[in-house]
Amino acid sequence: MTEMVYGSMPARVQEPVLPRWWRTIDKWSLTAILVLIGIGMLLGLAASVPLAAKNNLAPFYYVQREAEFGALAVVVMIVFSLLPPDTIRRAGVLGFALGFVALICLPVFGTNFDKGAIRWYSLGFVSFQPVEFLKPGFIVISAWLMAAASQVAGPPGKALSFGLLLVVAGCLANQPDFGQTMLVIFAWGVIYFVSGARMTWIAVILGLVAGGGVVAYHHSEHFARRIDGFLKVDVDPRSQIAYATNAIQEGGIFGVGVGNGQVKWVLPDAHTDFIIAVAAEEYGLILVLVILALYGTVVIRSLLRLTKERDPFVRLAGTGLACIFAVQAMINIGVSVRLVPTKGMTLPFVSYGGSSVIAAGITVGMLLALTRIRPQGQISDIFRQGR
Repeated sequence: MTEMVYGSMPARVQEPVLPRWWRTIDKWSLTAILVLIGIGMLLGLAASVPLAAKNNLAPFYYVQREAEFGALAVVVMIVFSLLPPDTIRRAGVLGFALGFVALICLPVFGTNFDKGAIRWYSLGFVSFQPVEFLKPGFIVISAWLMAAASQVAGPPGKALSFGLLLVVAGCLANQPDFGQTMLVIFAWGVIYFVSGARMTWIAVILGLVAGGGVVAYHHSEHFARRIDGFLKVDVDPRSQIAYATNAIQEGGIFGVGVGNGQVKWVLPDAHTDFIIAVAAEEYGLILVLVILALYGTVVIRSLLRLTKERDPFVRLAGTGLACIFAVQAMINIGVSVRLVPTKGMTLPFVSYGGSSVIAAGITVGMLLALTRIRPQGQISDIFRQGR
């Protein structure tokens, strides 16, 4: 009966795990991610040397660490991409639970690294932000709840996921971390929209977000300062944004040459938040376009594969993971060219980082797992059968 309704594909009997994984994985997306990691290593050779000199470390200390974390991220990504959707769902729920506990314990055990907000745990040899690991879990559990709501006599999944969103957003805004708050809200909104939301409710939610922004502007000095700085016509020439935009302009189409860039010596976050400025200055617009094309490849191919997916949970979770991956990259690049206010987000797989790179590996690993080809018919088969 199941095959009559859903269709089937011939299954290869006792096919080994790795050959089946290689046959069903999106090889273009996988290749794009590996190239992004390689570009991150290339830019790390330039951007992290001044930081090492400032901290009296070996010139390529941070490059070596980035290589280690990048290799670990690849392993994590491949491991997650091997998992079936049911296991991805369980891993997402567990990851969300652990990330949420770590998030609410931040005020007691966390640190701010003199950046004004308590967002990190410091373990001595590495530091991490719980929200980086919470985000993919939140997307998975929200997709699960909304998919369950579409079933006959299913739970009120949309209402439950919205309540979960309010709790998570409230914890993040309290740090304050409005950038990650908006990113989580956006991811939930995408899942809600794809699940078949009414436009009336979408308008109400957009109104609540806008109202929350107004309240944050009037009651949070941190938030107001970021918005006011973004809206200023004249930019302080000594600010990070000014240095970044000037570096991008200096780079032009082909760049000033490898090793000849100057922005890495004046920007304290050149290796993380403003890594795209280093790329644009030394390698020019050409490399920036390549980076954009690689992100676009992952996102567009993933969304195209998800349009053929029948499982509501897979469609919703995969769409949320693809969109949050894309938007984080857009925000990071947008900050450098002053299209959005400064947010303090890394460029996935390209910026230097330990936990952020591994968290990106988890996110993309889940996405690759959900976009693998599985033994099911195309969703269009349902319409053909109904003729």
